[in-house]
Amino acid sequence: MELCDLSAEQIASLVHKREVSAREVLEATLNRVSLVDGRPGQLGIEETTPDDEKYVHAFISLTAERARVQADEVDRRLAGGEDPGPLAGVPFTVKDIFVVRGTPSTAGSRILANFVAPYTATPVERMEQAGGIMLGKVNLDEFTYGSSNESSAFIPTPRNPWNPAYVPGGSSGGSTAAVAAGEGALSLGTDTAGSIRQPAAFCGVVGMKPTYGRVSRYGLIAFGSSLDCPGPVARTVKDATLMLSVIAGRDPHDQTSVTVPVPDYASRLEAGVKGLRIGLSPDYFRITFVDPHTGELIERPIDPEVLAATRRAADVLASLGAEIIEDVPMPHTHYGIPAYFVISRVEAASNLHRYDGVKYGYRTPEYVTDLRDLYRKTRGQGFGLQPKLRILMGMYVSAAQYSEQYYVRALRVRSLIRRDFETIFDPSGAYRLDALLTPTTPTTAFTMQEVYGDSVLMQYADELTVPANHAGVPGISLPAGLDRKGLPIGIQFLGADYAEATLLQIGFAYEQATLGEDWRKRKPQVVERLAV
Repeated sequence: MELCDLSAEQIASLVHKREVSAREVLEATLNRVSLVDGRPGQLGIEETTPDDEKYVHAFISLTAERARVQADEVDRRLAGGEDPGPLAGVPFTVKDIFVVRGTPSTAGSRILANFVAPYTATPVERMEQAGGIMLGKVNLDEFTYGSSNESSAFIPTPRNPWNPAYVPGGSSGGSTAAVAAGEGALSLGTDTAGSIRQPAAFCGVVGMKPTYGRVSRYGLIAFGSSLDCPGPVARTVKDATLMLSVIAGRDPHDQTSVTVPVPDYASRLEAGVKGLRIGLSPDYFRITFVDPHTGELIERPIDPEVLAATRRAADVLASLGAEIIEDVPMPHTHYGIPAYFVISRVEAASNLHRYDGVKYGYRTPEYVTDLRDLYRKTRGQGFGLQPKLRILMGMYVSAAQYSEQYYVRALRVRSLIRRDFETIFDPSGAYRLDALLTPTTPTTAFTMQEVYGDSVLMQYADELTVPANHAGVPGISLPAGLDRKGLPIGIQFLGADYAEATLLQIGFAYEQATLGEDWRKRKPQVVERLAV
C-alpha cells in the first residue's frame, strides 16, 4: 500500500515513531496528485478536452513548496524530541472557501481570483498547529452554490474518482474527491445544506457536519451565515474523529462558536451500540418536489439500492445490540428545500454585497462613469450564474412587500423542522432516540451535465441532508456499499445538539462490522488503474 493510501491515524503513528518521515509521506502524496489529478482548475478555459475526462481535477492551487517547509519542520521537531501534534505529518487539503495566509483564496469565483488572504482561517490554523501538512486548496461550486461542483469558475471542475464521467457532488466535491483518490488523508470542507455529506456519499468517504457553532467559522467566506458549518472529510470514522478533535472548540474570533466543552471523542469510539435507540423515518425514504411545469407536488421514492443499503445498515446495527425504532415521524422534512431556497438566498445576497471592486478582488477593466457603474460591471463580470441567481432571489424575497410571504414564513418552517428533531431526541419523549439513520442522498452520483443548469432539480439532491442544517444538529455520512454501476452509496446518522461523540461511536461500530464486505475491497477507478 502506498503511503498516501494510509489513514491519517496510521500516518501520524508512523511519523511519531519516526518509522517514516513527514517529508516521505508528503512526496508520496504529491506523486499521487501528479498521477490522478490532471491540470488544476483555472480561469479562461471554455471547454475541457477528452484527456481531462480521465482525471480528478480536485485542486485549484497546489502549495507544494509551502507543504515541504511544513513537513521538514515536523521532522525537525521530532528529531529534537518535540511532539508536533496529533496530526504529525498528515497531508490534508482545504476547500477554497477558507482563507489561508499568503495563498490564493478564490471561493471558486472569478471575483476573488486574484485575492491573496492576509490571515488564516481558525480550523486550518488548528490543523497546521497539530502537525498537519496543507497540500493546497481544492475546487468547489462557486461560493459553495451547487450540489455537483460544476458551477466553479475554475475549469476543469472536479470529477468523481470512482468514475470520472460522474460528478463528485458539491459543494465540497473537491475535498471528497481528493480524499477518495488518495490526494491527502483529510480535507476541510463546509456543509450548508449537505455540502460535506452529499459529496461524501457520492465519493465513498466519511463526511461530518458538526453541530452549528462547534467549529469556528472564522476565515470561512460566508454563504448562508446561519447554516454554514466547517467539518471533516476523511476515509475512516477514526480519522474524522481525530480531525474533529483538533478543529472543534471555542474561538474568540467567532462569536457564533459555542462555549460547550469539547469531549474526548476518541474515548467513546469503541463503546459499541448495544442499548442505543436508532430510528428509521419513512419521511426520509422519499423526496417531494414541485413540478416546474404544473406547480403540483410530486412524490417519488428514493433509489431502491439506496433504500436497501440503509435497511442493511439497520440490520447490522440491530445485530450489534442496537434497538431499531421504525416509523419515526419527521413530517416537515420535505419542506427543508423550499425553506432553504428562501433563507439561504437572503443570507447569500447580504454576504455578497461586500464584493464591489473597491476593497479587494476583481475590478472591471472597463471604463466606468460612476460608483454605481463600477459595482454593476464588476459584479456582472465577476460573478457566475449561480451567485447572480441567488442575489436576485434573495433581494426579491427579502423586499418589504414580500418578506412576510416568503422569508418570515421560511423561518417559521425552519422552526418546525427543528421541533421535529427535538421531539425524536427528547430523552423523556415517545421516541428517545440516540440517532436517526437515513440515506444521505436520494440517488447515487449523476453524470456530468446531467442536472447542471437546473437549479431547482439540483437542489433536491440535498433534500435528505438540509433538515440538519435548518435544525443546527450534527450529522455524519458513511459509505455503505456500491450500486450496480459501481458508484458509492451513502448513509447518514443524525443526532441531537453536540451528539457528535454518539454519531462517531455508531458510525465506527457500523464501519468495523462491515470491514470484511466485498465492496470495501474495491478502490476508485482512478486509483485502480495505477496498478494496471
